[in-house]
Amino acid sequence: MNPTEELVGLLDLEELDKDLFRGRQPESARARVYGGQVAAQALVAAVRTVPEEFSLHSLHSYFLRGGDYSVPIVYDVERPRDGRSFVTRRVVARQHGRPIYYQTLNFQTAEEGWEHQDVMPAVGAPESGFDLVEVMRRGGNAEADALGKEWGALDVRWLGNTKYGLEPDEGHVSQARMWVRLREGLGDDPLLHTAAFTYASDVSLLGSTLAVHGGNPAKTQMASLDHTIWFHKPFRADEWWLYDQWSPSAQGARGLAFGRIFTQDGTLVATVAQEGLIRQRNDGTEGPGVQE
Repeated sequence: MNPTEELVGLLDLEELDKDLFRGRQPESARARVYGGQVAAQALVAAVRTVPEEFSLHSLHSYFLRGGDYSVPIVYDVERPRDGRSFVTRRVVARQHGRPIYYQTLNFQTAEEGWEHQDVMPAVGAPESGFDLVEVMRRGGNAEADALGKEWGALDVRWLGNTKYGLEPDEGHVSQARMWVRLREGLGDDPLLHTAAFTYASDVSLLGSTLAVHGGNPAKTQMASLDHTIWFHKPFRADEWWLYDQWSPSAQGARGLAFGRIFTQDGTLVATVAQEGLIRQRNDGTEGPGVQE
């Protein structure tokens, strides 16, 4: 299978019982499960329990423990609300009898209302960007090769950050931008596109918190603590979308990052937020530490 087919396989959960699902694991040399995978699998589990007339509009989650690649992850879906306009689901991801991740999702039926959106920033075309894994490799990130294999389904073209490549922006002190898409076509199932985007949304977002400092991720203990997505409009994850990232604040060894998702025609289709651990290493070791 090619990497995209492998990703689709990861998103095809096994139903164990009503509201109970099991997700398989990829082969990986990394110490803990990639957070985007857990978020995407949990999303799929939740959507499987929701009537088709409802569409996902928000996802809020917390990473509690680093996942273990050696065993499957079990996803337990709870149903806090089934209303006429809104439906809510809560998913607990478990391994070894303990929760490793919580996700709450809200769904809504189609409804007309006021509309506005931010303007897409002026950026270079995807072809002008640099392969993100190669950028990480040249920066000395010890996990670059393992991440390149794990993110094999994704085509990520890095455009630059506050220190390298982006014009100064007085409104945002720490920024990064990149184009992203799935390398291969995903077909027309909207759930696959939503889940694949959720998988990709965790890529390098926390890195924008280090941009202004010139911090080297290879010398920083990094771990996602929470992750939120607001889905504004449907879009295809296998066509180019701009990930416009910025960090408004960092303190207490934590960094906060936001990301706006624009399609190539300038439509704002999603907004992402994440806070994570960005602890400077003083012991001479490299690579991210385990989640605490």
